[in-house]
Amino acid sequence: MHLSVDAKHLETEEASAALDRAAAILRAGGLVALPTETVYGLGANAFDRDAVVRIFAAKSRPSWDPIIVHVASPAMLDGLVAQVPAAARRLMEHFWPGPLTLLLPRTAAVPDAVTAGRPLVGVRMPSHPVAIELIRRAGVPVAAPSANRFGHISPTTAAHVLHDLDGRIDAVLDAGPSPHGVESTVLDPATTPMTIYRPGAVTMEQIRAVAGSVEIFRSSEPLRETPAEALPSPGVGIRHYAPRARLVLVDAPIFDALNLESLLTELSARLQAAATSEPDERAGVMLPAGAAAPQGIPKERIFPWGRWNVPEELAQRLYGGLRALDAAGCTVILCPLPPPHGIGEAICDRLKKAGAREQRPGTRD
Repeated sequence: MHLSVDAKHLETEEASAALDRAAAILRAGGLVALPTETVYGLGANAFDRDAVVRIFAAKSRPSWDPIIVHVASPAMLDGLVAQVPAAARRLMEHFWPGPLTLLLPRTAAVPDAVTAGRPLVGVRMPSHPVAIELIRRAGVPVAAPSANRFGHISPTTAAHVLHDLDGRIDAVLDAGPSPHGVESTVLDPATTPMTIYRPGAVTMEQIRAVAGSVEIFRSSEPLRETPAEALPSPGVGIRHYAPRARLVLVDAPIFDALNLESLLTELSARLQAAATSEPDERAGVMLPAGAAAPQGIPKERIFPWGRWNVPEELAQRLYGGLRALDAAGCTVILCPLPPPHGIGEAICDRLKKAGAREQRPGTRD
């Protein structure tokens, strides 16, 4: 079922009817793909174990990967989390509603399927007006990982959702493209220093300014395709956000159009030279504004990514670009890595996980 809502006009009869229908599906144990400010999520009643298990089945998501619960207000944490540390309350005051997920002690009412059996549950209050209103009308916290097949590129439009999950879910609530384009920051506020398990739209610098010392999680052991135990947080698996095409990442910490053009052209030439042994190789490029396209790659396999000095633009267009190049039939995608600062840290995190394969000199593949 495809339900459309104009986020700027939720007062209309059409919007109210679509929201009520989606809320009824959630209360009845169904699955609804919903827009958030980050990406589209696949939602179910977080207290309904059977509904949550349906999320995992629809996505082909393994049980060791926990999922995030979305609330419409801090009051919805009652019955969901056992306690809220002082640092978490400060962060909620500054960043909720918004793209910050906090790992908090769960209550017994939260099914093990949500947390992969772990004692902490990831919770956030989205800022998208349609998501907030849907959760409010449903009257229950909504468990919602990204609305895509497990490991594939996250969806930032309803069309992306339907491409992956049409026929596997009950409804998609379409409110247009997601504004941020990358998933929420996931933070454990109870560790010393606090731990970011997944960088996102709320940056390390912003968190530090509000609540003190924070660091990004680094696993002491190499991540595996199939971990030996449940992951400590959503978003730390080795291979996520991946296109069908092989992803070749180009280090470009200081953007120079001529230098980037040279790097991309060199890699493109290398790929074309290898085409004698791999005649079906089709290269595509995530191309920042200001850089010339490498020779030999046709226009339809070049995605205009955005301005290099506006990382928010790169983040918003990242997943759409990877999906567009997949749709264009690319078998390999060349993509520069932006500087890992601010939201650039989140972009690099997603690209490295999308291209988590063998390493090559000068590139990350």
